[in-house]
Amino acid sequence: MTERDNGPGRGVEVEREPGALEQAVDWAFSAAGPLSQADTQFAVRPAQLDMARAVARSIEDVKDLVVEAGTGVGKTFAYLVPLLLSGRRAMVSTATKSLQDQLFLRDLPRLRAVLQMPVQLALLKGRGSYLCLHRLEQAPQVIDGRDRWAVRALSRVEAWSLHTRTGDLAEVQGLDERSAVLPLVTSTRENCLGSDCPQWAGCHVVRARREAMAADIVVVNHHLFFADIALRESEVAELLPTVDVAVFDEAHQLMEVGLQFLGTSLGSGQIIDLARDLLEAGLQHARGLRPWQELTSGLELCARDLRLAAAGGQTEARVAQKIEWTRVTARQGWTEALQSVVQQLLHALEAAVAVEATAPDWKRLAQRCADLAERANRFAQAGDPSRIRWVDLSPHGVRLLESPLDIREALTAQRESALRTWIFTSATLGSDDGLSWFTAACGLEDARILLAGSPFDYPKQARLWVPQEMPLPQDGAHPGAVGRLAARCAAVLSGRTFVLTTTLKALPLVAQAIRSVSKTLQHPLEVLVQGEEPRRALLQRYGDGVGKVLVGSQSFWEGIDVPGDALQCVLIDKLPFPPPNDPLVKARAQAIEARGGSPFEDYFLAEAAVSLKQGAGRLIRTEQDMGLLVVCDPRMGRMGYGKALLKALPAMTRLDTEAQALAWLEQVAARSRAD
Repeated sequence: MTERDNGPGRGVEVEREPGALEQAVDWAFSAAGPLSQADTQFAVRPAQLDMARAVARSIEDVKDLVVEAGTGVGKTFAYLVPLLLSGRRAMVSTATKSLQDQLFLRDLPRLRAVLQMPVQLALLKGRGSYLCLHRLEQAPQVIDGRDRWAVRALSRVEAWSLHTRTGDLAEVQGLDERSAVLPLVTSTRENCLGSDCPQWAGCHVVRARREAMAADIVVVNHHLFFADIALRESEVAELLPTVDVAVFDEAHQLMEVGLQFLGTSLGSGQIIDLARDLLEAGLQHARGLRPWQELTSGLELCARDLRLAAAGGQTEARVAQKIEWTRVTARQGWTEALQSVVQQLLHALEAAVAVEATAPDWKRLAQRCADLAERANRFAQAGDPSRIRWVDLSPHGVRLLESPLDIREALTAQRESALRTWIFTSATLGSDDGLSWFTAACGLEDARILLAGSPFDYPKQARLWVPQEMPLPQDGAHPGAVGRLAARCAAVLSGRTFVLTTTLKALPLVAQAIRSVSKTLQHPLEVLVQGEEPRRALLQRYGDGVGKVLVGSQSFWEGIDVPGDALQCVLIDKLPFPPPNDPLVKARAQAIEARGGSPFEDYFLAEAAVSLKQGAGRLIRTEQDMGLLVVCDPRMGRMGYGKALLKALPAMTRLDTEAQALAWLEQVAARSRAD
């Protein structure tokens, strides 16, 4: 465990007498303390206690803290225990709704009872997570009756709505997060009617906000935190000034989430949604007063033309791609397409304003027209040189985006707005002692730094192999070689294998190679591939891993917890360097070069090290786990920078040959059979 105070005397290890809160933490985690008394299986982990003490000191000193807590440290209890014992009002933010629910429904109530702290808890999500009663009333009129799955899902939501207290749609059993019904029964910032809504008195979003303002500890998520910073609405924007401590778990995702909300976007989907709602409202409240069908058809045509112009006239785009702004603006017809969007939105606004309709829905439609027209006009003008613009092109739409290069300025402004303790923690925050990958991008160079290492015995539990005979990643034969190797490893283990790829393009190629080898095996393998089903469904099908190989890309590199024998081999297809042609990556590299830094050393290598740690972290999840990590990129063993990447990984025992790797897997499989 290493703790550093990056204030005056930066980099000097801190020693001080424990304060009252730190002493209370020691008592809570002791053999005679409440945690041990409540659970006979509880055993304090030294790194967990170190982290809990550091959190307690930071709360007492009102000093910001950044903690990288390795897998198995038990970081959730390490920050929740001192938080509860402190009696301070706090906000805890997570990256995912699932962890939000875990904290609110399981961890916090359990610890509150064990520590006998009578604190009031609240859960606050974004408005898209709550049922909108007003839109639920309208949903049967707009749902496509030919979609029997959507009709059934709506019926399920209607039945559940009669007895729910929270309105949190996560309570609805079997409701797919991709269901077409969700946009019909939830509100957005654009279509929410606010206090004009006829269902305002029973609004679930309003109730959730009210409970959050009255609670001692509120659990939110990063999306909500940044959305409210950007939009200055009345959720976290009102909550944050009232708390003494703000904790961010899964903090490594803050940058990616923050950039989604701190920028400006205009998408063809927004325009089409507006057109649909404008037609519905026009025919319902102002039929015959304006040519609503003509107006909405014009908007839909503009959205289509904008996508075509961004795609250079191609009618199809098989995969999503990011395109540099200058490349798009240089294409023939782009300027005309964007100007046409501006004009059509202004026509829609003019028509909406001219209609004297009392329905609150109509007032919001006029505001949406004005907002989208302002955004379209902004993209038609020259951009701010301190921000980056690019275009996201997908098979079905297009989005224009503008954002800062990082969240440093926004987060610094929040930290300076009032005196409170800010705590950031994750299993992966950097590859150096100062965690500069995270702290530099977030403006946290002055925070205390704690490295709480994993308690796992990696040299004993895990092996690392970097096959040198593998084709280089740029070789067209590489994905097939990865798949065939994965099949050989999985055959020894009877499945129980993950293959993590750095690109979506590699997924089908790797999967095809595994399936080809699988046909020759006595016990064929079932290959599960990202995109064929939702992530949750794939993981459920994977189950205990027997006979299964899962092939996934970015969404499977983190946030996946498969402990025990279910996962015993993880193959990473190549070193996860950021794609150099990504507009945001290019802009960051240019900014580093402009200030005299090295884009490769300061950015590309640091990003690869963090991603590699995240992927490798899927393998060993408990003290009993055993497994093999294979990095199928010979550059890790041949290039000078490979040493830095190896250093970023847990201290697994190195293997040199496939024979050694398969022998280790035989040993792992034998232990599983014995158990």
